[in-house]
Amino acid sequence: MTQVSSNLQRRWRFLLQGWQGVDWLLMGLPVALVTFSTLVIDSTQRISGEPELAWNHAFLGLIGLVLALVLSRMRYENLLQWQWIIYALTNLSLVAVIFIGTVGLGAQRWITIGSFNVQPSEFAKLGVIITLAALLSDRDASTLWGVGKALAVTAIPWVLVFLQPDLGTSLVFGAITLGMLYWANVNPGWLILMVSPLVAMLLFHFSLPAWLVWSAAMGIIAWLTLPWRLLSTVLATAGNLVTGKVGDLLWGLLHDYQKDRLILFLDPDKDPLGGGYHLIQSRIAIGAGQLWGRGFGSGTQTQLDFIPEQHTDFIFSAVGEEWGFIGAMVMLSVFWLICLRLVIVAQNAKDNFGSLLAIGMLSMIVFQVTINIGMTIGLAPVTGIPLPWMSYGRSALLTNFIGIGLVESVANYRRRLKFTD
Repeated sequence: MTQVSSNLQRRWRFLLQGWQGVDWLLMGLPVALVTFSTLVIDSTQRISGEPELAWNHAFLGLIGLVLALVLSRMRYENLLQWQWIIYALTNLSLVAVIFIGTVGLGAQRWITIGSFNVQPSEFAKLGVIITLAALLSDRDASTLWGVGKALAVTAIPWVLVFLQPDLGTSLVFGAITLGMLYWANVNPGWLILMVSPLVAMLLFHFSLPAWLVWSAAMGIIAWLTLPWRLLSTVLATAGNLVTGKVGDLLWGLLHDYQKDRLILFLDPDKDPLGGGYHLIQSRIAIGAGQLWGRGFGSGTQTQLDFIPEQHTDFIFSAVGEEWGFIGAMVMLSVFWLICLRLVIVAQNAKDNFGSLLAIGMLSMIVFQVTINIGMTIGLAPVTGIPLPWMSYGRSALLTNFIGIGLVESVANYRRRLKFTD
């Protein structure tokens, strides 16, 4: 018996070998979200007659979990040798969408492989995170030259995604870049100056006095943070002043449905049967859930299919109606814990590369959760940004699990303290 017990212990240690440093809470929380979303998707598809979507989601979640476990045992440092190959493959896949992509929902975002549609822009998020982490880890990001290189690296995939057109994913690229630059000790004033033209475009159309004050404030920030103070101040102020007209030109490049999404969230009742329909029905569903929800499979808006794309971009409306405020808060608490664990992994990483990988993943999740939930309750424009691990989508689900696997590798191979006599 003793020998059998010893053999079992050795086998058990062999199975656990290589996973001692894995953050199992971080690994388990996304699995909980996938399990919960499988129930929600099943509820949304009862009327539409596609119950297989819930099983597909669960099966892809299992594949994603296996990938995450495999990646957690591989040394993430090896990615440094492949950073430019990964970057090249990322851009080539986005270029391929332009020539052989499949059109759907007014955009050309997918490549059809057999019976599956693959969305390269989802995997491109990871490509950008890996490339930026490698670039910022061995160069001084506190210099304008280092920041310029990081922005140049992001610009190519950003443009390719924007041209699909996929405005939502292009915004995710911006959030990832800003988050990683901040963690790489870039001057916060420079980050404000980077986003200032976008703010100036919005203020130009809503409040001219606020637009003028904002432009002057950007000049002050440029004076305090940039070299060649006088020239930088003039350029920053003038740049924000002219972005009003530039915004008009960029507005003309957007498709009609994109314009509707950016405007109608302010007043969806202007087009209740058109561009504002999604938001109106979503708010009705979430409000109807009240504190405890109507119950699984009992939501009227959900079961009568009032909300289009409820199993993908608008899945939070189904959560709010059938699981209520309590269910929504539990789900948000899980997301909060995931983000907390990502910050802890970033702080304890043994090198800058691993730390930046975790922060890139954090930036992606925080932005997507904020915008997705914001658009379902009327606090953000409607964009095609999925809710991580919750929205149905093969490419997005696998991307999120692969990202978690890379972060788990960072946690697994961090330096460990060893105490000796």
